[in-house]
Amino acid sequence: GILGHNGAGKSCLMRILSGAMVPSSGEIFLDGQKIEIASPTAAREHGIETIYQNLALANHLDAPANLFLGREIKTRFGNLDEKRMYKEAKEVLQRLNPNFKNLRDAVAQMSGGQRQVIAIARAIHFNVRALIMDEPTAALGPSETAMVGDLVQKLRDKGIGIFLVSHDMHDVFKLCDRVMVMNNGRNVGSHRIGDVTQDDILSLIIKGSLPDGWRARNAAA
Repeated sequence: GILGHNGAGKSCLMRILSGAMVPSSGEIFLDGQKIEIASPTAAREHGIETIYQNLALANHLDAPANLFLGREIKTRFGNLDEKRMYKEAKEVLQRLNPNFKNLRDAVAQMSGGQRQVIAIARAIHFNVRALIMDEPTAALGPSETAMVGDLVQKLRDKGIGIFLVSHDMHDVFKLCDRVMVMNNGRNVGSHRIGDVTQDDILSLIIKGSLPDGWRARNAAA
């Protein structure tokens, strides 16, 4: 979980990891190996996918077209293989949400939860190793928020590394194993969820440091 006030640097960091911004300094390691991410294409080649807050979906296209946008499957004659794309889209979408039936509708006609499922499916269908989720529940109602939370847990259980960028501390404490707080472009604290309280994290967000006299919640007495 990545937390911090507006302007703390969360989105900037995610743009760097997704290849949309080139860092001025620092190093990036994936599975212990130093890597360079000079473009979104390079990020995808490393198995890093991003779900942006606005989802970056084409509203006039249906679910299969959005899932394969830019990575369309073609027949041996060079034509779009729409039958295969529909089949694969149906499999991955209904694996995430068994009630997803209206694949042929334009995305503009779908609910916020269905749109979020399409964005997640597009990310995980292409051998994702690390998934960046930027405020995935910001525009959703309670039931859709709960559904996305369930999806996050399923992906985590499959071994996919997830960066959950959020303003909702409750979501982070419910879904995440670790939390990092950013303040003025810096990492001011990275802790296991079991070692900190929400008040501890609030202190990091507001003043950039833990409360005076802090000790890990699970530390021996």
